Amino acid sequence: MNADDEREFREFVAARSRSLLHTAYLLTGDWEQGRDLVQTALASTARRWSRLRDRHQPEIYVRRAIYHAQVDRFRLLSWGRKTVTDTLPDPPSAQGTALVDSVVQRQDIMAALRRLPRRQRAVIVLRYFEDRPDSETAAILGIAQGTVRSQTHKALASLRATLAEAEPSASSAVSGRGDTA
Repeated sequence: MNADDEREFREFVAARSRSLLHTAYLLTGDWEQGRDLVQTALASTARRWSRLRDRHQPEIYVRRAIYHAQVDRFRLLSWGRKTVTDTLPDPPSAQGTALVDSVVQRQDIMAALRRLPRRQRAVIVLRYFEDRPDSETAAILGIAQGTVRSQTHKALASLRATLAEAEPSASSAVSGRGDTA
């Protein structure tokens, strides 16, 4: 990697690491596993940086690498041990029952996300947590836009059913209706 390529790569990492980590966390449900995924994807990207076809959109390449690294980890873990937990990191310190309700709702949503098949989970993370259009989601995952739409439909139906069992207020968050009054 020449000096200009290295500078570009470092700038990209500095600008996008936080967003990439957030995506990896949503895919894994664990901050440490998310950091490992980002590190793996960025190491792979660094080796190929000078050969990337579209130098203006390296993020799509990195996100695809994160997704595929998660699929690989999922396959390895499914053969042996299960490391996914039902707990989230401690929320920032605050007072009140609204915070408790928010944490419980977030835990329910994360638990429901963990139950989704890996492709449906990736589609939901990219479409709703990252607010990416169907076309970009399809490009990142290497699937057709129609597949994105069908996987989204199936995943949302599954999330609604799972969250309806957990708590009625959590299912309203997935359906896009924030208030239950």
